[in-house]
Amino acid sequence: MGDMEKLDKMSMTVKGGGRGKETDARNRDVFTTGEVAQICKVSQQTVIRCFDGGRLKGFRVPGSRFRRIPREALVSFMKANSIPLDQLETGRKRILVVDDDEAIVEMFVELLERDGRFEVRTATSGYDAGIVTEQFRPDVMLLDFKLPDINGVAVCRRVRSDPTYEHMKIIAISGAADPSEVEELKTAGADEFIRKPFDINAIINRIADMVHAAV
Repeated sequence: MGDMEKLDKMSMTVKGGGRGKETDARNRDVFTTGEVAQICKVSQQTVIRCFDGGRLKGFRVPGSRFRRIPREALVSFMKANSIPLDQLETGRKRILVVDDDEAIVEMFVELLERDGRFEVRTATSGYDAGIVTEQFRPDVMLLDFKLPDINGVAVCRRVRSDPTYEHMKIIAISGAADPSEVEELKTAGADEFIRKPFDINAIINRIADMVHAAV
């Protein structure tokens, strides 16, 4: 775990930074701490600590305590902390597809990438999902309930135990879960449950609604 993640864990008692309207970062030259928090998927308090500690360069607005971060300083900070630059550069939302069914994975990848609003990564097990989640920091996880090494409930609990990923939406998918298992998934932190077979276009539209992806 890097310094950024450690700082974020310490500071997540203060929540809410950057949780409002999504920031279109593609043409911005200067950012607020709330906007940086949204882009980096951390709390605003973490950004403020990094700024005040000199790890994130920027300036204060004259006559006020407001902090501002130039684009080049933000890029340097993100690179130093292994934070993906894709949202800063493209504005696309990150989707992680976790399923051991190769046909379903390929279908999601093809359709989501063709849509143009999303960047997609995949995992075929709970173990791989953990690694990819840490590296990719997805906005939405499409999660198969029954993976070869672990079930979706355990994955949801693991994700929700880490405040680094509090922004992430989880859509659980299964053709076999009974009502009690669906309830357990939602209690563990899944935002929605969709039963197979499903309408792929309806899922893509729901993802876009969840992350406010522009048409």
